[in-house]
Amino acid sequence: MSVRRPAVAGFFYPAGPSSLLRSLKEAFSRAGYAQIPRASESGPRSIRGAMCPHAGYVYSGHVAATAYAKLAEDGMPDVFVLVGPNHTGLGEMISVYPGGFWETPLGRVPIDSELAAEIRESCPLARFDKLAHLKEHSLEVQLPFIQAVFGEVKIVPVAMLDQSPGAATSLGSAIASACSSLGRDCVVIASSDMSHYEPAEVAERKDRRALEAIISMNVEALYEAISALNISMCGYGPAAAMLVASRLMGAEKAELLAYTHSGETTGDYSAVVGYASVVVRA
Repeated sequence: MSVRRPAVAGFFYPAGPSSLLRSLKEAFSRAGYAQIPRASESGPRSIRGAMCPHAGYVYSGHVAATAYAKLAEDGMPDVFVLVGPNHTGLGEMISVYPGGFWETPLGRVPIDSELAAEIRESCPLARFDKLAHLKEHSLEVQLPFIQAVFGEVKIVPVAMLDQSPGAATSLGSAIASACSSLGRDCVVIASSDMSHYEPAEVAERKDRRALEAIISMNVEALYEAISALNISMCGYGPAAAMLVASRLMGAEKAELLAYTHSGETTGDYSAVVGYASVVVRA
């Protein structure tokens, strides 16, 4: 049995289950929720995709919590397809984790191996690959939120080294096609931080432009903004793939839930990292 062990427990989030749950509760508290929400049994299941940050919880956990709270209200999906940037440079252009489990201090999360195989078959650039995920943090930090809010649910982790428009469109189309083919009720989570190490006012201006494109569900405008303003958003490809998949799965509108930057936590506004959460729904 293949088990992907945690790579950043004790760094991006606490390594012990009790301290991790306290950290998650604090994140939801900062987002305005008294407790960690649980997935509704009667939610409308209209959310097809979301974008969440992946920094250390002390910096961006409360921003991610706003998205997971909305997802909790929306109900229980069959599977989360997690799409994040490949920060390490290891592995394939698009790396799909093939099967087994991913482990966090809260336990093990099963991979939907059938859906993973269907996505790989449907996306010419995708390959089964574990190496890209070995030390990558962008998807791992999403898992404790999913475990705490949704309990037993399957995932498919996908890391994008190639974040080009063609790769994003191909992957997003493949996710939608695979979920339709297998009858999966899916949520696509794009893991991304926004501008990196810019003065706060510069980061906010650049991020506003990128977020306007995401909220309008305009993939072409997102790439134009990234190029024109040299926006150092690390997961623009995953965000684009999420938008493509969500639209093909019936999504019609997107909502910005929260935006902030690291300066609000550290007090240093001279070189911040931006964080945003978005949900996309039918």
